[in-house]
Amino acid sequence: MTVSVCWLRRDLRLSDNPALRAAAHGVDEVLVLFVLDDVLRSPAGPVRLAFLHRCLRELDEQLGGRLCVRVGDPVDVVPAVARAVDARQVHIAADYGPYGRRRDSEVERALRADGRELVRTGSPYAVAPGRLSTAGGTPFRVYTPFYRAWKEHGWRRPIAEPDGVRWARLPSDDIPADPDLGGTRLPAAGEKAARERLAEFLHGSLDGYAERRDVPGEDTTSRLSPYLKYGCIHPRTVLAELDRVTGSPASRSSAASRSSGGMEQSGDRERDVEKFRSELAWREFYADVLAANPASARADLTDALADMAYEPPGAGFEAWKWGNTGFPIVDAGMRQLFAEGWVPNRVRLIEASFVCKDLHVHWTHGARWFLDHLVDGDLASNHHGWQWTAGTGTDAAPYFRVFNPVSQGRTYDPDGTYVRRWIPQLRDVPRAKVHEPWTLPDGPPEGYPAPVVDHAAERREALARYEAARHRG
Repeated sequence: MTVSVCWLRRDLRLSDNPALRAAAHGVDEVLVLFVLDDVLRSPAGPVRLAFLHRCLRELDEQLGGRLCVRVGDPVDVVPAVARAVDARQVHIAADYGPYGRRRDSEVERALRADGRELVRTGSPYAVAPGRLSTAGGTPFRVYTPFYRAWKEHGWRRPIAEPDGVRWARLPSDDIPADPDLGGTRLPAAGEKAARERLAEFLHGSLDGYAERRDVPGEDTTSRLSPYLKYGCIHPRTVLAELDRVTGSPASRSSAASRSSGGMEQSGDRERDVEKFRSELAWREFYADVLAANPASARADLTDALADMAYEPPGAGFEAWKWGNTGFPIVDAGMRQLFAEGWVPNRVRLIEASFVCKDLHVHWTHGARWFLDHLVDGDLASNHHGWQWTAGTGTDAAPYFRVFNPVSQGRTYDPDGTYVRRWIPQLRDVPRAKVHEPWTLPDGPPEGYPAPVVDHAAERREALARYEAARHRG
């Protein structure tokens, strides 16, 4: 009886799983292993842990109760499990994160010392980090040329779940009970839920996505990020389904040519598809940047603002954390974060700008708070998204871009739908005042705070600090 081990990490699914397919080739049984590693668990936060546990339970059901879960250091656990089933090979999807690469190298050495092999097949990305480079052979740091290269490179088609696999059984630790979520509501977990969510999006709010994705009061985004985080679905599966339901560009053009109305509809659809595809590519871009610059997980990617003056997190930062800044669009976002463990991208940008440019707090403090509370908390996407806003990361984001929370609210939540959903005290405030309730004759409604800062003054201060840092640099 020959057995291999498939050690899952960010690939909690059976379909379109190249590492699982490789593990099943030429053996009698496959032991599917997941290691609960404290290095990753301790900074995860309750919402991510709860979602992970639920994904593991769903996967265990798919495997007929034969998922082997072990608690401990993978460097010790993985070789011990391989010895227990006499597996010559342990199969994984390559990990490109700073910790994951170090961990896998250590596990590989431990397996080799025991006469066994670590086999890497596939990755959590459509195009693996490090695969693309600029004309000069260097890693990309600007998104637009990365996106062009990413599309030109392309990706493989999804593969089916391996047929006829016998799942090996080994004593397993219990999947822990969910931590207390304090009322946070999470999406359904696991592979089946991921596919259902994708289908709902492709046949629903994909229409109008390019125009409406920044409107937080409408359910216009895919909400696939938690599933991509843990690999309940692979991005190339998403890309393939996107192509399948929309048809090829040629077929859309042919259908549209029958009438001008059809042509306009096809053009809108093409814009929606292209915009969604580009958002998937942002995730891959940030993973590529982090793989090439591991230190950017904890520090500025660039030194352009190395001499920037920052404030320590204080009372204003505490108010921001709990959604009590007095700026409705900012507070609504933080309250949604606590209610759902998720906020749309436009709101994430507003939050980051407020922390970095109204409070003058270094981006790392806000990024860590988000990572603690996001169900889709991904180190590369989260930290580099914050850096982009702060002006210390990728792209040529101008240092003078300071989001005005009032104008952002008026632009993207013009009727106050989003603000009223999350801030009960503002539900009766007229539309004209909902984004600046401090201008009401009697001030903000009872129970809602006045602004913690004067945005106009803090904008001037932010620009002065940026100019000083640039001149010192």
